[in-house]
Amino acid sequence: MKALVYTGVQELTWRDEPEPVANQGEVEVVVDAVGVCGSDMHAYHGHDERRPAPLILGHEASGRATSGRYKGKRVVFNPLVTCGTCDECLGGRSNLCGNREIISMAPRQGAFAEKVVIPESNIVEIPEGMDPVKAALTEPVATALHAIGVAERALWRPLGESKGLVLGGGAIGLSAALILRSRGCRHVTIADTNALRRDTAQKDQGFSAIDPLSAPPRENSFELVIDAVGGRATRKSACHAVKPGGVITHIGLQDSNDGLDIRKLTLQEIMFIGTYTYTMVDFRATVAALHSGALGSLDWIEKRKLADGNQAFQDLHNGKVSAAKIILTT
Repeated sequence: MKALVYTGVQELTWRDEPEPVANQGEVEVVVDAVGVCGSDMHAYHGHDERRPAPLILGHEASGRATSGRYKGKRVVFNPLVTCGTCDECLGGRSNLCGNREIISMAPRQGAFAEKVVIPESNIVEIPEGMDPVKAALTEPVATALHAIGVAERALWRPLGESKGLVLGGGAIGLSAALILRSRGCRHVTIADTNALRRDTAQKDQGFSAIDPLSAPPRENSFELVIDAVGGRATRKSACHAVKPGGVITHIGLQDSNDGLDIRKLTLQEIMFIGTYTYTMVDFRATVAALHSGALGSLDWIEKRKLADGNQAFQDLHNGKVSAAKIILTT
């Protein structure tokens, strides 16, 4: 099969790779569409020791199952492979499984390929007529949906009475803003340093969008701050912007350096919550939300061919992409 393989720092190669072999309980999926994630970019820049070259990246995918009870069906799949027997898995928090693996992270190959294998239990059938390109958004949107569910349970005030700030206008950040709006949050601001993404958020999606470098968010102004970047600068901005008694939800994994104002968090009873991926319940709920139109037209994506994926990564690296998400199609 053909695959887009990470072969070195800022180097992707379109080449022949061995066909994947499904083990017991796994099925083969012929890939239709696969999104480029921030974690793929992290690996591309050589900043993820868990993704050593050579490796097939990509974990946000839709396709058609070729075996098992979903044979012939169009599906999406949860890329987190968990043990299913630990307390976290049995307690409904499989995303925290201590034995979890994820496709696109060694030793599991990812979905920037014509085919991929995945446990059958990780598969969700998509509704008849759903665009497989839009279905490939399930993974990043599920990450945002899970984070907002956790944040909503921690907030003192209902979302409809709260102001929300989202740091980062990529797919997860924009998805978070759309989910907040769909749940009644009427005042949502997106902060992003990329002018093209700010235009997408403001002109195409109707959100207030700011450049945090030239016009930082006002101090103590937001009941809820979603950090979809996860860097030192965004953590610092989140602490500055959150109101006393508010909530900061940290999704991004850019780095693990400082940035938190621990004194403010303590003196003003601000809750800081880390959230990681999603559960299968979140995953199925996301498919339903995307298909129902609850999150709008989903026209903030850009389609490119998987064979041209190296150029897509270069354009993302150079900040030339206005879309919140690039989807690669086979």
